[in-house]
Amino acid sequence: MSIANTSTNAGAVLHLASIEANGTTQSRPHRRSVRSATQALRATLSLAAVAAVLASVSGCGNNYRPVVSAINPVGPAAQPQKFAVAVSNTGTSDKPQPGLITFVDFSGDTILITANVGVNPYYLILNGGTTTTSTANTGYTLNSDHTFTSFDIDTQLLTSQILQTTLLPGANPVAILPEGVNTYVTDPTINPGQGVISQFTGSPLALRQQLSIDPAFTPVYTVGVTSAPRVYALSPSLTLGAPGQASTIEVATNTIDPTPLPVGVNPVYGVMTADAKRAFVLNQGDGTVSVINAQTNALDTVPVSQTNPTNPTNPIQLCIAPACSNPATVNPLWADFAPVRNEVLVANAGDGVNPGSLSIISIPLCSATAQVGNPNCDLNNPVDAIGFGTVVATVPVGVNPVMVGVLQDTTNSRAYVVNQGNKSLPCAAPGVAVTAATTTCTVSVINLNTNTVIATIPLPLSISIDAATPFKNGHPNYVAVTSGTPTGKVYVVSPDSNFMTVIRTDTDAIDTTVPLQGAGVSVRVTQP
Repeated sequence: MSIANTSTNAGAVLHLASIEANGTTQSRPHRRSVRSATQALRATLSLAAVAAVLASVSGCGNNYRPVVSAINPVGPAAQPQKFAVAVSNTGTSDKPQPGLITFVDFSGDTILITANVGVNPYYLILNGGTTTTSTANTGYTLNSDHTFTSFDIDTQLLTSQILQTTLLPGANPVAILPEGVNTYVTDPTINPGQGVISQFTGSPLALRQQLSIDPAFTPVYTVGVTSAPRVYALSPSLTLGAPGQASTIEVATNTIDPTPLPVGVNPVYGVMTADAKRAFVLNQGDGTVSVINAQTNALDTVPVSQTNPTNPTNPIQLCIAPACSNPATVNPLWADFAPVRNEVLVANAGDGVNPGSLSIISIPLCSATAQVGNPNCDLNNPVDAIGFGTVVATVPVGVNPVMVGVLQDTTNSRAYVVNQGNKSLPCAAPGVAVTAATTTCTVSVINLNTNTVIATIPLPLSISIDAATPFKNGHPNYVAVTSGTPTGKVYVVSPDSNFMTVIRTDTDAIDTTVPLQGAGVSVRVTQP
């Protein structure tokens, strides 16, 4: 006898015996309280049948155990587990206090954990190294108590598990690059001309060496992505108006190339493509973007074509007439990639009083999936495709834009720019007209299909602890964007707001706010 047949028969007999033993479940007025002899006999026969079946099962040498199979519920797919990680400052320069990191669940906008980091943190980064492909598992902060901290991206994280590293006397770090095994800290130091790039490894992080920068320059940022063979330390010149430089750090040997690459005036920030083939350096002093071919470790060469009738200079000029007449007023300071579109987007602060702009630059490379009519194309060592370096659009945004984030959906459909407004004026409340005594503090939404602003979102009011000015909304300083279904999320923090604003990308409207228990410093997402 098979187990399958036995279990079916036994189940049927047990069910029948139960019904017969208990009689019917529905009462009838004429039913007698004492069973008839016929009913009693049928019940006796049923129980005997049960005993016979069970005996046959045990005779097979196996004990019958019913198997229960769970039926999975049918519904929409679960959202990926990812978080927004925000750092906030609970103290002031006069009364320093430990900062807080807050993990916010993507799907529910709920606070999962809060934990203390160093005193008055001012910088946050997660490992992964790119806003387009990263999946972070570690975070880092720089703190005003001469330390930097590292922590796991873990919803069970405790303050006692956060690791702290004390910096050397005279250190004045401004940026961190988690490159993989190595963590590079950009440190101009408190003494001009003594800037270094400090290499840390291990857990907790320990200083291994300091790579010296030419004393005529001051390092401000290190550009790279995880597992890149080389990264670049950006340094403006101490001579006003002179070109800056990009110093090559070879990751395999942790050595610095003695011959740096020249870039534009006052480089302040840079981004590297996820494949580590190109790096883009934002030069604030002359309104340009320098392009480095990281494969050849040289300044990039842009091809001449019909779309580039004159070979664009490297660096790329962001001041495009007639809208712009003075390159010094462009002030590029942040960038992000739209990789599906082969574009890099650059936020230009402008003069801080009038509206700034967003430059959209085409950056296609020759590849097997993007064949172009460039005679120099080498699919094994891609070079710039026709149109590389063309500024395809300059989009006016709000006053003093400070950061841009691209939605990494299937088409890179939108970009979100945070506009800090005139920092010397309070932000106007949502729905209230801007006057000469107020400024706009908003998020501009740019449709990347049309390269136009399709929405301007004012930030909500927050409650201040200062009784003299009980309500205010902050000048936003950081944005993080993540995709999702049915909606992605945009997270915005401000140094003078005590909460984080969450914007839905399907409606481009504010969804909620999340309390931070302190002034917002920065926010990052664990997945794009």
